[in-house]
Amino acid sequence: MKEASAQLSLRDLARLAEAGSVDTVIAAFTDHYGRLMGKRFDAGFFLKSVATEGTHACNYLLTTDMEMDPVPGYKFANWEMGYGDFHLVPDLATLRKLSWLERTAFVQCDVEHVAVAPRSILKRQMAKAKAAGYEPMAASELEYYIFKTTYRDAAKQGYKDLEPLGWYLEDYNILQGTREEFYSAAVRRHLKASGIEVENSKGEWGLGQHEINVKYGPVLQMADDHALYKQCLKEVAEQAGVSVTFMAKQASGQAGSGCHIHLSLQKGGRNAFAGNKQVGPVRGSDAFRWFLGGWLAHAPEFMVFYAPTVNSYKRYEDLSWAPTRLAWSHDNRTAGFRVVGSGQSLRIECRIPGADVNPYLAFAASLASGLDGIARKTEPPPVFEGDVYAARTLPRVPYTLAEAVDRFEASEFVKEALGPDVAGHYAHFYRSEQRMFERAVTDWERRRYFERI
Repeated sequence: MKEASAQLSLRDLARLAEAGSVDTVIAAFTDHYGRLMGKRFDAGFFLKSVATEGTHACNYLLTTDMEMDPVPGYKFANWEMGYGDFHLVPDLATLRKLSWLERTAFVQCDVEHVAVAPRSILKRQMAKAKAAGYEPMAASELEYYIFKTTYRDAAKQGYKDLEPLGWYLEDYNILQGTREEFYSAAVRRHLKASGIEVENSKGEWGLGQHEINVKYGPVLQMADDHALYKQCLKEVAEQAGVSVTFMAKQASGQAGSGCHIHLSLQKGGRNAFAGNKQVGPVRGSDAFRWFLGGWLAHAPEFMVFYAPTVNSYKRYEDLSWAPTRLAWSHDNRTAGFRVVGSGQSLRIECRIPGADVNPYLAFAASLASGLDGIARKTEPPPVFEGDVYAARTLPRVPYTLAEAVDRFEASEFVKEALGPDVAGHYAHFYRSEQRMFERAVTDWERRRYFERI
């Protein structure tokens, strides 16, 4: 949740600009990968022009790969159409001062009239929820690895032989966490001072792996906060002379990094999942059980929105804390869907997404699936009790990005939920990502085949 000291009105911004406390405003949106893209404006110019008129950016930004190279084959924008501009409209409710950047404010933008923009996709699902009488509430728990190596040096080393900040498994271990506090404490303080309320940070189950949890809120606010707190983690790492990675699986033999997302629906200011009907060991409402049923039913079709990269699928290993099978349980961390809380705190935690997830797309897929479950009264499968890893008869998450794209592209529900043009745009995006990997020669191949083949 935003804190009053960080959230800015235009009048606040004008006062700070006049005093010299803010001279720069970042106006940004998120691309396919969830990265912030945009411009830095002089604060005075932002107040005179951008705040009311918006700004522009090249539409190729929603057709590029990770290296910022335009990828052919998109209908939305391409060389034949000349790569024009789209219009960015600042959402002034997100305007805030950033404490980790000197004299800098930030505002999240909507990409006007662009259906394929991630924030637009989430807002359409929010509108469907509102039409059904619900307000979605969400939280995301982001895991990451911290290394002593700077980003620049890591790149020079080809991202090999990086030294993690911790040297033994530190899950909940306060001593090992203390060694990382010079970085983690700075992140927590900056987030709080910048209007993102932090609940806690903790060591995770990998060497130098950590997690930060911020307070839940309305789903769009949570997605905006997620994009910004991920940016904060990277930029504070840059300042501290360390590096962090949000790869879903940064090394074989190490735990993957997830982004567990929590969702519930409010109706009339109360948790719509709360109720007295027995759903396995859980007492909840019809809305709860049908939302759970729909979310589970459509997870395979929307897998690319939870696991968007080739690397994502290497996280899904048995006995690794990452879910490998589609089932729901009550407070059981081996399941893909874990139901936690009770009464007004009852919520569903989806443990499938990795830390590489785009939060807007993951929340949009979750809402589309759950709301369809409510509309169709989709019953969830029986609750699973025990070790889900040992349950070989349960359906498994897709093994590869290629398999997940096939399911996404073939799904009539995805086309219905997103619209055929949006679905086609993202099918092309993920298919292009997969094909780039298939053409790449890896270190593994050189080690295996260079001499011995």
